[in-house]
Amino acid sequence: MELFEVRAELEKTAKLLAEFRGSLDLEEKETRIAELDERMLEPGFWDDQQTAQTIINEANSLKDLVNEYNELSEIQENLELTHELVKEESDPDLELELEAELKQLIERLSEFELQLLLSDPYDKNNAIIELHPGAGGTESQDWGSMLLRMYTRWAEKKGFKVETLAYLPGDEAGIKSVTLLIQGHNAYGYLKAEKGVHRLVRISPFDSSGRRHTSFVSCDVMPEFSDDVEIDVRQEDLKVDTYRSSGAGGQHVNTTDSAVRITHLPTGIVVTCQNERSQIKNREKAMSMLKAKLYQREIEQKEKELAEIRGEQKEIGWGSQIRSYVFHPYSMVKDHRTNEETGNVQAVADGDIDMFINAYLRSRL
Repeated sequence: MELFEVRAELEKTAKLLAEFRGSLDLEEKETRIAELDERMLEPGFWDDQQTAQTIINEANSLKDLVNEYNELSEIQENLELTHELVKEESDPDLELELEAELKQLIERLSEFELQLLLSDPYDKNNAIIELHPGAGGTESQDWGSMLLRMYTRWAEKKGFKVETLAYLPGDEAGIKSVTLLIQGHNAYGYLKAEKGVHRLVRISPFDSSGRRHTSFVSCDVMPEFSDDVEIDVRQEDLKVDTYRSSGAGGQHVNTTDSAVRITHLPTGIVVTCQNERSQIKNREKAMSMLKAKLYQREIEQKEKELAEIRGEQKEIGWGSQIRSYVFHPYSMVKDHRTNEETGNVQAVADGDIDMFINAYLRSRL
């Protein structure tokens, strides 16, 4: 890279940092950090552990954001100084070092930009994912288990915790449905990009004739809510059923009616939770899932109303897939919303989906 090119890139990074500073409102965030630190020093802070953890998580999140910005600004300033030194006196080793560090800065700024994009009210929350195979029997149910593996791998690479809330196995292979809780900072912010229908094209391992099959699985994504989030759910609108758990879960499975199914009568929304030994805990988690679904329904209704105002036609159904995964006759994964694509199908199946998530988040700017 020529020095004038380095100069141009440095000017871009400086401009980007200035834009970040304007959107961050650092003074407000530092004031908020001080307030939270004071609360953590109050007597009885740990009396309510759930509230205490929420405060700690918010403080850590704000500190990470402010510290990362300050560190990026310091790196950019140091690179400016290095550039001036190289201009005054040619030093090939220093030039190579400057180029390498500039490349790293650009990559980190790109990641930081994504963090700033996750600014919707519940982006920082844990995420609840539901996978439901479409028509197609074993073939679609197997595709569901492939997506389950993909999201589990992605979450593990992010350092997130994965908990299975409900699991219904397929008749021969795969799954009929599964509900996951993905726990980690900004889990919902990232995974909201995955909401929609996912289409698979491949030679079916379940077809003795070796024919090509197309399968669909819907992926629903919602934020997990804490108890302090106000979403109006009236007890008289609920129908609660208990039943025996099925699937993985240990010795308690099928021994007591610990699993809970809640039906919200006005909307017909149904949620289930079966992973806890206690019926009470399963009910608590099911209520959290119901709140999430009601919130998601409200968001979708608002989006629909806005689309009608704009005159947009957006069909919701199996024909409106967000992403296609083609294993045959060629290898390609393509996101139809952003046109982001890759030929490395196996890497995507192993959880490398950040390129699609990042492209979707940036497309919403």
